[in-house]
Amino acid sequence: MDLNINGARRQVDADPAMPLLWVLRDLLQMTGTKFGCGVAACGACTVRVDGQAVRSCVAPVGSVAGKAIQTIEGLGVAGRLHPLQAAWIAEQVPQCGYCQSGMLMAAAALLEKKPKPTDADIDEAMTNICRCGTYQRVRAAIKRAAGTKA
Repeated sequence: MDLNINGARRQVDADPAMPLLWVLRDLLQMTGTKFGCGVAACGACTVRVDGQAVRSCVAPVGSVAGKAIQTIEGLGVAGRLHPLQAAWIAEQVPQCGYCQSGMLMAAAALLEKKPKPTDADIDEAMTNICRCGTYQRVRAAIKRAAGTKA
């Protein structure tokens, strides 16, 4: 099966029903996308497919073949952080860090759809769970990246 991951064509031999998460982690050794719950509840496995935030633990790889898949490894450019990554650092968002790749991918999808999100937009889009409770820092980082930080 041909996949378009972070702008590069990747060939994988996988059952089309295999979750995208396991194709990324086990077959392609792209371990930035994390396994959290396996039922699309926590968001640790969030990637972007054609710009939309997708929980990769429940997305069959066959359903994303031919679509543009972006993982955390493809968020920044070599040697340069994505504005969200820079904002995450500036706002000191990560604590344990486990949920952060999924949070960043969900935030990137939000900013692509709504470049200047309101608090309500952020609340609606950011459904990822952070056990460390950094939600206010996540909000501040999204606003910083959007250029709307007060």
